[in-house]
Amino acid sequence: MQSQKNFGRSGTPEVVPECRPAGIIFPMILRVPIKRLQGAEDIPLPTYQSADAVGMDLHAAVRADETIEPGGTATIPCGIAVAVPPGYEAQVRPRSGLAARNGVSILNAPGTIDPDYRGEVKAILVNHGKEPFTVRRGMRIAQIVILPVPRVEWEEVRELPPTGRGAGGFGHTGA
Repeated sequence: MQSQKNFGRSGTPEVVPECRPAGIIFPMILRVPIKRLQGAEDIPLPTYQSADAVGMDLHAAVRADETIEPGGTATIPCGIAVAVPPGYEAQVRPRSGLAARNGVSILNAPGTIDPDYRGEVKAILVNHGKEPFTVRRGMRIAQIVILPVPRVEWEEVRELPPTGRGAGGFGHTGA
């Protein structure tokens, strides 16, 4: 088990064990077929950037630099297609660094890739920043996360079970 330095109340470093549930050695591995598309042979496949990262970075497969003006959007190809297993979805999510430094995010965050879709994975980027943003080939532009999604069967009822919140909606707990 790895350990890390932590600064206690006294301000001095102390070593604490890495936080992992007892008995879990490896998380579940889900094998997902992925196809690198023609013309994207130089584009890296999605990869985790750290041992405990949840999202894998997606890379831009643009043929030439593409500039997104402030307030503008662009659909950026990622050069891959995936076969998400039934019962799962792939989500295309923003990269926090691009959002924090450049105001660049995913327009339809999170974008959903359904299990029956076999086309190219793309990211719809939006520039909320004040400066033009240039997407370059191979740049890490988004993240992809694969998650289980249950099938839902609606059960129509006359009344819903009560809760403490009830029908309180937008802003009901204050600003």
